[in-house]
Amino acid sequence: MKNFKLILFVLLLAFVLVGCNSSTDSDNESENESNNDSSSEETDNDEGSEEGTSGGTLKIAIDGPPPTLDQPVSTATAARDAARFVFEGLMTTDADFNAVPMLAESVDTEDNQTYTFKLREGIKFHNGEEMTAEDVVASMYRWMEISTVTGNVFKDATWTAEDDYTVVLELANPSSLTLDTLASAKQAAGIMPKEIVENAPVEGVDEYIGTGPFKFEEWKQDQYIHYTKFEDYQPLDTPASGLSGKREALVDEVYLYIVPDTSTRIAGLQTGEYDFAYGVPYDYYDQINADENLETILTPSSNQMIGFNNLEGISTNPEIRKAINMIIDSNEVMLGAFPNPEFFWLDSGYMDMNITPWYTEAGKEHYNQANVEEAKKILDEFGYDGEEIKFLATRDYDHHYNTSVIVTEQLKQAGLNVTLEIYDWPTVLDIQGNRPSEWDMYMTSASTVSTPPQLIGLSPRFGGVYPEVSELISSIETAPTQEEAFEYWEELQGKLWEEYLPIVHIGGYNALYGHNTKVKGLETSTGPIFWNVTVSE
Repeated sequence: MKNFKLILFVLLLAFVLVGCNSSTDSDNESENESNNDSSSEETDNDEGSEEGTSGGTLKIAIDGPPPTLDQPVSTATAARDAARFVFEGLMTTDADFNAVPMLAESVDTEDNQTYTFKLREGIKFHNGEEMTAEDVVASMYRWMEISTVTGNVFKDATWTAEDDYTVVLELANPSSLTLDTLASAKQAAGIMPKEIVENAPVEGVDEYIGTGPFKFEEWKQDQYIHYTKFEDYQPLDTPASGLSGKREALVDEVYLYIVPDTSTRIAGLQTGEYDFAYGVPYDYYDQINADENLETILTPSSNQMIGFNNLEGISTNPEIRKAINMIIDSNEVMLGAFPNPEFFWLDSGYMDMNITPWYTEAGKEHYNQANVEEAKKILDEFGYDGEEIKFLATRDYDHHYNTSVIVTEQLKQAGLNVTLEIYDWPTVLDIQGNRPSEWDMYMTSASTVSTPPQLIGLSPRFGGVYPEVSELISSIETAPTQEEAFEYWEELQGKLWEEYLPIVHIGGYNALYGHNTKVKGLETSTGPIFWNVTVSE
């Protein structure tokens, strides 16, 4: 099929296909849909403190409320971005995604099993108390209990406060992934006061007190979250790089306005009501760029993928998954789903190409095959007889919907009986997670992570258990060196494409943000960074 036919098909079907309830609430971007940026990019080379005016208020329009600011509890992008104003961890990542100290002054290990963290002294929490080793130990035990990124690396690990400024981590087994996992922005290991950690309700802390450059002031439900400059903040003296280095609150206040309606968000950006906007639809790209008072930011974000149900139903058969993967023409899909080739890229890597220590092209010969005839042979050998394949998708995200429509048409033309079932995003997640008899495949996205075990597409929670995958993930997590861990990962990615296919990886895409030209010093690294930023009058 020619590209323009599929694009026309998307536009026509958008008028006739009826969804089952639409939602724009961005806290539905759970572990499977998070617009994490996969590279660190400076979007204005001017130093904010030189070009802008320090002080004032930064007004940010977000497309939905975060479920919480308690980092370990939630995988939502909105929670990650809203919490980073307030909380910091022992480690973070620089512009090249290297794990580097943040609240730790240094970290030492000789065997990748015992780690000694020397803490920075004089670091104050927003309640005025000094951070000590006891706060770190309490926070780390809670993080290990709640966060899903810790995996086997931190299983049965112990944390000990040797003195007020020294913390020792003892792993059950050596792992080269330790510091990268501690530095992850996803379900981050933020440090809180011990008393808050120990008294935290099961559903998450209700006092947001950290060490970050801004402190939490107020959350007015469905309206805004308000932060103010933390006057006692102690920045690092190293140059800013990614999420690392010097952080300065150069504005006095920040408001995250919750604006789920797209037209209202964009209109507010254009009139100056908001300084920065999340969730800018790709159709507005040219319009915003044509406005001399506005600028856009395109930055690598997530990967489009289809997840398979390996618990029950027709997709538990690997031959069906192989046939579907063989049919899909990724180039055609991405051209139809995104209105401009600048917005996406094609790549076979499960790990983002910017995460260079983990990037591999293993198995790439099985990516983007677009080989319908060979797929039909597989289906004939399998004995496929027109059984229904239920495909879950949503209209809450245009790129999800457009991708699902085009993939459905490709599969139908190859002879598969695919039913595209459209729901709001929370319902998709509910069906996918709790009702395995009601779906066979579903459309989603996955954000960039720093190590392969954090890939949601490989989690048993994603669509079912793949024992061989779990075994190799465990080998990666417990490998004593990065070199050995990478060998296991390269082996696994090859097998994921050739044998297991828990997902079909289609392609990567950029997130689109907009801001007015008064804002100086903006950077992105796993989301926009709002410290070191000024707003001129």
